[in-house]
Amino acid sequence: MKAMNIYLCGVGGQGISLLSSVITSACMEAGYQVMGVDTHGLAQRGGTVVSHLRIGKKVFTPMIPDGQADLVIALERLEGLRGALSMLKPGGTLVYYQTVLQPHKVRSGEMAYPSDVEVLERLRPRGINVEALNVENLPDYRMQNVALLGKLASMNLIEDIGSEVFEEVIKTAVPEHALETNLAVFKQAMDS
Repeated sequence: MKAMNIYLCGVGGQGISLLSSVITSACMEAGYQVMGVDTHGLAQRGGTVVSHLRIGKKVFTPMIPDGQADLVIALERLEGLRGALSMLKPGGTLVYYQTVLQPHKVRSGEMAYPSDVEVLERLRPRGINVEALNVENLPDYRMQNVALLGKLASMNLIEDIGSEVFEEVIKTAVPEHALETNLAVFKQAMDS
């Protein structure tokens, strides 16, 4: 596998840590070297939370330079747009869950929240591929991260890491009482 940079972003409490952990473990299961770093400082306040994952043999630092991500995975539309604009290289891919968590400036009317169409309009001129996901009847909003894993598996965005590898890692990362439901969400998202 060639080197790959994956930038994950969302809002505190959405499950970026689990998402990052599963992707990291899946890459390691597939025999890849992975370096990563998370920021959790604002997680308890509903602020932006990000994770940098760098996959490959010639990776020497965990931080992805601006404009060098191959893939941005976002648990929220605005965070996805922000992440794509600052981190994605031209021709990269944004995959985001269609959650809307409005920051204070949007709620107060100081700024507008971007629609799915606006996200496309801002990113397509840079050749960025955009995929949005929304799983019908999601049993728990905290399963959006597992839904995104299903979407990633179906799109085969990380070379040589298919649904079987993700499923095995999910089985070790998710508590047993929630495992069956999470695996059902994963499979539903793969089929969407």
